[in-house]
Amino acid sequence: MKSKVLILGAGFGGLELATLLSEALDKDADVTIIDKNDRFTFGYSRIDVMFGKTTLDTVCLPYDTFGKPGIRLVRETISYIDADARRVTTNGGVYEADYLVIALGADYDMGATPGLAEHGNEFYSNAGADRLRGVLPDFTGGSVIVGICGFPYKCPPGPSECALTLHHYLTEQGIRDKCDITFVSPLSTPMPASAEMAQALMDSFEEFNIRLLRQRTVVRLDEKHAVLDDGTELPFDLFLGVPKHTPPQVVIDSGLTEDGWVPIDLATLETRFPNVYAIGDIAATGLPKSGTFAESAARCVSTAILAKLERGDAERNTGTGTCIVEYGDGRVSYAELDFLTGASLKAVYHPPSIAGKTFKDGFDDTRRERWFNG
Repeated sequence: MKSKVLILGAGFGGLELATLLSEALDKDADVTIIDKNDRFTFGYSRIDVMFGKTTLDTVCLPYDTFGKPGIRLVRETISYIDADARRVTTNGGVYEADYLVIALGADYDMGATPGLAEHGNEFYSNAGADRLRGVLPDFTGGSVIVGICGFPYKCPPGPSECALTLHHYLTEQGIRDKCDITFVSPLSTPMPASAEMAQALMDSFEEFNIRLLRQRTVVRLDEKHAVLDDGTELPFDLFLGVPKHTPPQVVIDSGLTEDGWVPIDLATLETRFPNVYAIGDIAATGLPKSGTFAESAARCVSTAILAKLERGDAERNTGTGTCIVEYGDGRVSYAELDFLTGASLKAVYHPPSIAGKTFKDGFDDTRRERWFNG
């Protein structure tokens, strides 16, 4: 009898894990993916959406086009996860599995920052990016804050991308001289994992007259001021925020979290429950919350499951991934990061260039082809 694998979430980690298992087992695979959404979005595409360079319909990929041997993807909402029994309840029924993988990502807690929903804008969700696509053309000048409202958050360089692209957007609109931009970050540098990338970003901020406030978090907004955790009040005419991240409520209600996220064995991604794994943004890895790190975690978990099916050897989590930064002027930089295969972090930095844009486009094309058949 086939062993059943149940994957919760069809993001980077879930899609890659399902694809790997399908490749290894072909029609012997018995994998079900559950996701409440009807389409997948590359997170970095939201920057292009908010600045009017593309539309959501263009960048979103329908799950109907994901088809792999031995894989079933169902659109249902999860109401309870019984990790002990590896049993999941949804609005469509009850699923049981031999192997359960939680890859539900992180949600956004707008209520954690009073005033954010009423007085600010967020650009990390599809809806938020699409809303800003209509807001930004009406902005005629003033103070802009790109502010982070909590840590950890997805894609560490994402807010830097926003600040840089905003500079070029306002320049193209002919109103940059009527605006000032402040970037508020809880981190000590814009990109702690790569000192070279961090320095390049800070040099660009200085060049483009973007004020950087480090080790500060936005804790409250009123109609015209952002209040930071040290009590500083910053006036703004436009606030572009990264909301505090939180696990999906169903994961919290199912008793799977500790100190905010799902604890795992970093080497194997297995939780305290046998044959139950957590990958991607939901897992307490201490690594960047980024799609490529979810992919490397998926590779680790695929080998663990296949090893238990006597289809090869289990491999340790490599903690590898790539962080990409869009500069907004056609250039892209990226850093290739390796956290776990050696004694210390290894980072290979590629400065901003047009060639970097080609790399990013190839990254996108490869995954479209791999997961959605082009």
